[in-house]
Amino acid sequence: MSSEASAPAPVPVHRPGVLIVVSGPSGVGKTTLCRRVMDEVRSLRFSVSCTTRPPRAGERHGVDYYFVSPEEFQRRLDAGEFLEHARVYDRQYGTLRSEVDERLRRGESVLLDIDVQGAGQVRSSGTDAVYLFVLPPSVGDLERRLRERATDDDATVRRRMDKALAEMRHAWRYDYVVVNDDLRRADAEFNAVVRAEVLKRARPAILAAHGLPNGGA
Repeated sequence: MSSEASAPAPVPVHRPGVLIVVSGPSGVGKTTLCRRVMDEVRSLRFSVSCTTRPPRAGERHGVDYYFVSPEEFQRRLDAGEFLEHARVYDRQYGTLRSEVDERLRRGESVLLDIDVQGAGQVRSSGTDAVYLFVLPPSVGDLERRLRERATDDDATVRRRMDKALAEMRHAWRYDYVVVNDDLRRADAEFNAVVRAEVLKRARPAILAAHGLPNGGA
C-alpha cells in the first residue's frame, strides 16, 4: 500500500443554468448562430416555442415549435402559461414558462430566440436573463439577404425591413451586441458570452463548495 495520502475527491458543484434571450431582425442569421453555439456548449438547450402558424417544410412538432391552433394558444394564454408572447405577421408565438423553468432547474441553460416585444416581456417579468442582440453589417446587407432568400414578394420584404429598422432601435437595451458580418467571428463572440455568463452564475456554488466566502471581507 502506498504511503502517500490519497487525493481528496473533487467537490461536486451544481452549476445553475442561465436564460439567454437572443433577438435580431429577420434575415440576420440568428438561427444559424444559435444552432452553432448549441453544438459547442453542451449544457445549452433551445427553448421550443408555441406558434399558431403552420409548419414549414422540414419542421417538426415539439422540435422546432409546438404547432397549436389559435384556440389552444388562447387557452394557454388565458391560463398564464406563457413567459412571453407576441403576434408576428398575423401569427402568434409564445414561450411556455414550464419549458424554461424545468430546464433551468436541471442546471441546463436555455436559449430563447424571440423578438424585441417578447424580450421586453421577459425583462418586465423580473426573470433573471442575459440579453444579446444580433445586428447585420448594414441595413443594405440585411435587405440583400432577405431578397436572396427568394421566399417573399417585394411587399413582404419591405414590411420585414420596416420591422427590422424598428427592432434595431432597441439594441441598446441588450447586454451584448454581436455584429454578424463574419460567421466564424460572430459565433466565437456569441459562444464567449454564453460561457462567461454560465460561469458567472456558477461562482457562488463553486465558492461555497470550497468553503470560501462569496463577497464581503
